[in-house]
Order: sequence, then structure tokens, then C-alpha cells
Amino acid sequence: MLALEDIHLSYGELHVLRGVSLTVRRGEVVVLIGPSGGGKSSLLRTVNVLQPITRGRILLEGEEISAGGVDEDTIRQRVGMVFQQYHLFPHLTVLKNLTLAPRRVFREPAAEAEVRARELLARVGLSEKAGHYPDQLSGGQQQRVAIARALMMKPSVMLFDEVTSALDPELVGEVLGVMKDLAKSGMTMLVVTHEMGFARDVGDKVVLMAEGVVVEEGPPSQVLVDPKSERTRQFLARTQHA
Repeated sequence: MLALEDIHLSYGELHVLRGVSLTVRRGEVVVLIGPSGGGKSSLLRTVNVLQPITRGRILLEGEEISAGGVDEDTIRQRVGMVFQQYHLFPHLTVLKNLTLAPRRVFREPAAEAEVRARELLARVGLSEKAGHYPDQLSGGQQQRVAIARALMMKPSVMLFDEVTSALDPELVGEVLGVMKDLAKSGMTMLVVTHEMGFARDVGDKVVLMAEGVVVEEGPPSQVLVDPKSERTRQFLARTQHA
């Protein structure tokens, strides 16, 4: 589904990504873990063509999307992304937040878009919130709306960038529950998170990044339980004592 080949990214003199190569198979959940500043979020931004790479290639379903001249809007329809912040339109109801892009981009009839939006709201457990505005929702509810909004574009791949980090601890579970259900449905997912329980229970592959490189990757049972790298062992020890 997704192949990253020798990805380099620099901001001036700062070399953020230093030759990252990674594959994500169709229906696979790949979880990126590691210390802050290690390049995880930057890597997601390159996949969603929010940040052009300095060197390397990114292939989506066999098509290179990192070359110059690509239609970025078309790529973002295929690669959904959910951020730490919800980025919902405050002046629109939940239902209108979900239907706006399909109506504008796909020219989808309003009635059809609304049916799909209500189905997705039911899927994330928010059927009764369709007429509410974002400021009437909790942080966890807003994040679930953001996930449903991304799914409205029928993406092939979903990217999640620390989507629970801004939430109160008691709200984290409801968002992770939606992500787990999405994984069970077969959605291809690339997830940046510090939630080790999610990485262990849902990830097909765990990738530890630090200082712009892939330090270690493998199944959760190996990376999280019996890591080969001393850097991985150090990171896991710190998360357990946090």
C-alpha cells in the first residue's frame, strides 16, 4: 500500500529525516514510537505531502507521490490524516463539518453525504451529536468527529499523529477504541503514538524512530518485549517509569 524509500528531510541545516525506509502493507497497522523530536510526525507529513522531501521516494499503491508536479489534493483524498488538534470548523455543526469536503470536492449530493456522515457518526458513537457545534463537545468527542471527517473522503490509508496527546487521560480510551475498531475493519493505518498498550494490542508492526532514523522495527512481541537495540531498551525503560 505504502512504500517509503530512503526518505531525507531537511529544514535548512537541520537534518530531520536521515534515510528512512518503511513499508506498510494493505490492511496493516504500523505504529511509530520513539522520543519526541525523532522525526515521527515529520514522516507522516511527508506521506500526506504536507512537507516535500529532500531526497528519496514515496509510493502509494505503486504510484510515486513524492515527485514534483503531483496533484496534492488528489493524494490527500487517498491519504487521510488526523492531527493532535481537531481542526474542526467552529461555526459548523458536526454534520456539516463531515459533509463539507465531500460536497465541495466530490460534488456529492447533500442527501447522500448526510447519509454517509450519519453512518460514520454512528460508527464512532456520536449519532446524537450531529446537530451540535464543536465547542459543545468534549475533546475526545471532537477527536472522534475529526476521525469520521477524514473517513468521509474514503481514504486508502489513514495517518494518526499523536491524536490522544492533547486529551485528558479519561478521554483517551474512547478515541483509541474508535481506532481499534477501524483497524479491525481492515483500514491501512500509520500511527504515531506514545500509547504502548495500543501499539502492543493493535499494531502489526512497531517501528522505533530516534534522531531521524529507524532504530528498530518488527512485531510488537519482539520490539516491545525483547528489543534488539539498546536505544529501544532505553526508550521503553523511560516510558515504563514515566
